[in-house]
Amino acid sequence: NQGRRREEEAQEGAGTEGIKRLRWRGPDDDLEMTMVCHRPEGLDQLQAQTNFSKRELQVLYRGFKNECPSGVVNEDTFKQIYSQFFPHGDASQYAHYLFNAFDTAHSGSIMFEDFVTALSILLRGTVTEKLQWTFNLYDINRDGYINKEEMTDIVRAIYDMMGKYTYPVLKTDTPKQHVDAFFQKMDKNRDGVVTLDEFIMSCQEDENIMRSLQLFENVI
Repeated sequence: NQGRRREEEAQEGAGTEGIKRLRWRGPDDDLEMTMVCHRPEGLDQLQAQTNFSKRELQVLYRGFKNECPSGVVNEDTFKQIYSQFFPHGDASQYAHYLFNAFDTAHSGSIMFEDFVTALSILLRGTVTEKLQWTFNLYDINRDGYINKEEMTDIVRAIYDMMGKYTYPVLKTDTPKQHVDAFFQKMDKNRDGVVTLDEFIMSCQEDENIMRSLQLFENVI
């Protein structure tokens, strides 16, 4: 374990793709496995790009590698990990939207840099940065606007994820009612879509919306 740890520490921070050879020692056999690994940018660069200290980044990286030894997370793996936190509901659809929000490069995978950048915004970003990130989550087709269908899809996915623990017990049309109320306040010029400026302005003006968004942020 110490030899393997030294090997990983020597490779951390290289900022390149590479091949790493791992030897897993069991009581009766040795299993050698060669796997393609992504090694993240150096700590100094990540520290400059986020609101985390070097020590915090090291702890986060250790946890990330524990869940994803290859250093890269695809959508199926992300869904499996995320669904563990919501055993009483169906988190797959919300995890899909969340994965796309983390995958800013649209590469079909999340690397440590993607993960820690988003986490930095959600945990320690300004109000505007958090709202901007949330807007991008709701903007499913990435056209720069949120329409009612997109918001309904996200809200319904959140309700499905919370499952039987959603309180109060929800009726079938509750997501639509929720979205209608949001749009009534957000769509300032009544053109059927919400822009980033409208979204940020409405959220900052309305305590109820801020509380609702905080509820959604808490599930991330």
